Amino acid sequence: MDVKIAADWKALLAPEFEKPYFAELAGFVRSEYASRRIFPRGGDIFRAFDKCPFDKLKVVIIGQDPYHGPGQANGLCFSVNEGVDFPPSLQNIFREVHDDTGAEIPRSGNLDRWAEQGVLLLNSVLTVRAHEAASHAGRGWETFTDAVVRAIGKHREGIVYMLWGSYAQRKGAIADPSRNLILKAVHPSPLSVYRGFFGCRHFSQANAYLASRGETPIEW
Repeated sequence: MDVKIAADWKALLAPEFEKPYFAELAGFVRSEYASRRIFPRGGDIFRAFDKCPFDKLKVVIIGQDPYHGPGQANGLCFSVNEGVDFPPSLQNIFREVHDDTGAEIPRSGNLDRWAEQGVLLLNSVLTVRAHEAASHAGRGWETFTDAVVRAIGKHREGIVYMLWGSYAQRKGAIADPSRNLILKAVHPSPLSVYRGFFGCRHFSQANAYLASRGETPIEW
């Protein structure tokens, strides 16, 4: 199947695109876009990969599914389009970045700047119906993104995995802690943020690890 995704990731993930589950998933997604309001826009489904080349990959952050409000989702987990108010989880992420590293809280919630430095902002499910959280869960996206995490583990080491919440931690369990840095905390949502996300210092820990390996730290 000809999937419009960055060439380096396409070569890596090519076997997945030929499997029956992916053909079924693609048919479902096409029918949903044709008949319902779906986020993100079709051209942004694989944007997390397009913005973060595989050979520059340094950090993996795992989310669940895209924002389901109008104008929010842009293909990168936790990220929103320019000019869109920060959702609560993103507000909390920026607060922790500020408290941890001293970086100013940005005016834009678009996280392209992270992705372009080597941060893969990977949702487990890549599409969603408007105003219906998790509406595309269980349709095959999870199988595909599990394969992404496995492929990273097979071909790369020295990657920082930021796993926030039990869902991300289950998905990230594929990663080998002896060959990578695995950082775990509760999810940054308002329901859990005070139970260990604030003060987790993942962003400074990630940069210290990258620096120890001779890599350029991320400008969070």
